[in-house]
Amino acid sequence: MRLLRGRLAACSFPVTSTLALSHDAAMRHELPPGTVTFLFTDVEGSTSLLHELGTESYAKALAEQRRVIREACTRHRGAEVDTQGDAFFFAFPTAPGALAAAGEMTAALTSGQIQVRIGLHTGTPLLTQEGYVGGDVHRAARIAASGHGGQVLVSSSTAPLVEIALTDLGEHRFKDLGAPERVYQLGDGEFPALKSLYRTNLPVPATPFLGRERELMEVVGLLEGTRLLTLTGPGGMGKTRLASQAAGLASDSYPDGVWWVPLAPLRDPSLVVETAAQVVGSKHGGLAEHIADKAMLLLFDNFEQVVEAAADLASLLAACPKLDLLVTSREPLHVTGEQEYPVPPLVHEEGVGFFLARAKAIKPHFQADEAVSEICRRLDDLPLALELAAARVKALSSTQILERLEQRLPLLTGGARDLPERQRTLRATIEWSYELLTPEEQQLFSRLAVLFGGCTLEAAEEVAEAELDTLHSLVDKSLVRHTGNRYWMLETIREYAGERLRASGDLEATERRHAEHFLALAVSANLSLDTPGDQRFDVATSEEGNLRAALGWALAHHEIELGLELAVALDYFWFTNHPQEGARWFASLLDAAASVPRALRLRASMGHGNACRGFDTSAATLLYRDALTLARELGDERAAANMCIELALIAFEARDFDECERLIDESRESRESTTWPATEVMRFEVLGDLARHRDHDLGLARELIGQALTVARAAGLAFWEAEEAFRLAYIEREAGRLDIAESLVRDSLGLYRRIGYRMGVIAALGWLATTARAAGDVERAGLLLGAVEAEERRAPIGWTLDREGWEARVSADAGPEFERARRAGAVLSLDEAVALALNSVE
Repeated sequence: MRLLRGRLAACSFPVTSTLALSHDAAMRHELPPGTVTFLFTDVEGSTSLLHELGTESYAKALAEQRRVIREACTRHRGAEVDTQGDAFFFAFPTAPGALAAAGEMTAALTSGQIQVRIGLHTGTPLLTQEGYVGGDVHRAARIAASGHGGQVLVSSSTAPLVEIALTDLGEHRFKDLGAPERVYQLGDGEFPALKSLYRTNLPVPATPFLGRERELMEVVGLLEGTRLLTLTGPGGMGKTRLASQAAGLASDSYPDGVWWVPLAPLRDPSLVVETAAQVVGSKHGGLAEHIADKAMLLLFDNFEQVVEAAADLASLLAACPKLDLLVTSREPLHVTGEQEYPVPPLVHEEGVGFFLARAKAIKPHFQADEAVSEICRRLDDLPLALELAAARVKALSSTQILERLEQRLPLLTGGARDLPERQRTLRATIEWSYELLTPEEQQLFSRLAVLFGGCTLEAAEEVAEAELDTLHSLVDKSLVRHTGNRYWMLETIREYAGERLRASGDLEATERRHAEHFLALAVSANLSLDTPGDQRFDVATSEEGNLRAALGWALAHHEIELGLELAVALDYFWFTNHPQEGARWFASLLDAAASVPRALRLRASMGHGNACRGFDTSAATLLYRDALTLARELGDERAAANMCIELALIAFEARDFDECERLIDESRESRESTTWPATEVMRFEVLGDLARHRDHDLGLARELIGQALTVARAAGLAFWEAEEAFRLAYIEREAGRLDIAESLVRDSLGLYRRIGYRMGVIAALGWLATTARAAGDVERAGLLLGAVEAEERRAPIGWTLDREGWEARVSADAGPEFERARRAGAVLSLDEAVALALNSVE
């Protein structure tokens, strides 16, 4: 791999949350306590500068740089905390003083040979005899390291404390994987983009990374020479956190992105590559083709439950020469080229520190004693076990926790002789936590096991019959996590909860409630063909794990009608997001159906054909023809008309215009087809396309697509309304009516945003960027393009437009004004970009 070793920490300082003083103990009282502003400096390109200037000249320049920095900081009451090589660390009692010092030293060094990058961040760290302790130290160093020579960067906690106007550089993520930080710049100088995490979806951890410094260095080192690195160990060992942290540190080596592929909700090995394709933005599962020779790192998390897919990873590596894989699993993959790294427990001192950090988060004044050390020893310093025990400090003293562990662990560990010792300890800790729950908590804990990928409060109430207070009690005890609006379990804990649910005899009833709830949710999302109202794509996207679980339950328990109803309810979701998976579900359910109502079989055949349209036109054609025959047998004229339209669309795409027109005429034979709005919309759409591409009659095409839009709007078919407005915009642009075209796409954009169809949102924003560029509005074009590129970096997606084509039209020969706007657009959130695009050009 391509990672440069050493300098893992920003500004050359160690990767720890504590920085010791470089001076003697007598100076420690000079460090400001309480709220302080940290200032880090570092020389950009020091190695190349040393070669360029030579040792003697570089030493003189460095000495002058050090004098300037120390004088400026001393003048504004800065205390020197540490210096290493060409980097400094100062602490200031006030933010204005720190910023003034930064400005002075930057101005003084501007004409010199050495250019210094500077980062400022304000926080309230703990001041100990060893130095400052806390994440603020780490964050300040990371901010400084992301800048460039001559640039002064200021964090969002420092910016409000100063009166000088600052330039907003937007939100950025750094290699410590913390939450995005809004960064500001002193002055309006032009610099390259910050060296923050560029293309990644690595999760934002809820707590600081503690300990594991040796392991982190070892994993990052192994990434340099290994294309497939597997971190192994029992659940709860901290594999995911270690892997994510290492991936963040290695990100500079992967200009095409570092992507996290969560596998915990999956049980089907065939979905592994498809899931990864969705993560990186590949269309229709062509992952190897999408990656090709890109320099990329994929982190596959929780691989043990889909280990049969290991051969797929080996094939992926063979096809993609610059791709590297980092995997977490309870067992190795056993494929050629794999390097295994068994993740050890925390060393004892780290385990104590970990326990204390978790305990203080619950009870700020908690103090360590001898019992804490023994608790950690009893729990083998396993992170998850420590976290579960620390969650009890609100109600128990450390001595009481230890007493209960001593009573329970010997008994509990003895019952699982087939498990490794540490895994028995972890299981025992979970069981110990379970035994301390009330009966109501135990019941809810067990029932939550059927929810894959977490759930909303509403789902917990309906599926697990949760009471809010009981649910929050489980959160307090660290058995359930709460992030955003979702409740979820670590996979190790969820597996134990599942065992308890099976033992309780409550499994079947809970799983049935789960399947029925998510069927109702899917129906409410309005993703089948002719359902009026807002199609909620985001509902289905956020519940993929639970929808798969419900489909799997229906298939395994031969509840075929429920399964088919669910698959049909997700018709448009399959077509736009997972066509191959949708086709497999339809095929499996239909194959298992000894007898289902013929009307349901018809709807399923139609949905199966729609899914196949996304990747196999021949299969879709056969399915549509079978569905057409069945529709005629049932006397379902609307379905027959719809199948004629779908076949006409396929004929049009094959440029068989005569067959397309014949099928359109055939669809008109149904007396009821005109009462089915979606069929009418599609009919007008195909006729409009024929007028445009076969007859080259833009006027007639405009009229026909306009009729399709009118029907969709009147019927409340939000998705179709957005699609037809977008289609009409192409016609208006071709006719030279750019203002009308832009207005139509803004209409589409608003609808796409409302129904949660993210692919449509991004496509509309990209289209509006091209329209703005064609109209000569370079600034607006740059803002929108920058926003689209930033959104793709946050979460890649398959494109509905020819990206290279429209990007070339937007950015070709655009000049510095465009590039400035492009950088400004990159700091916009998706909501901000949509708001900008929906405002009329003034």
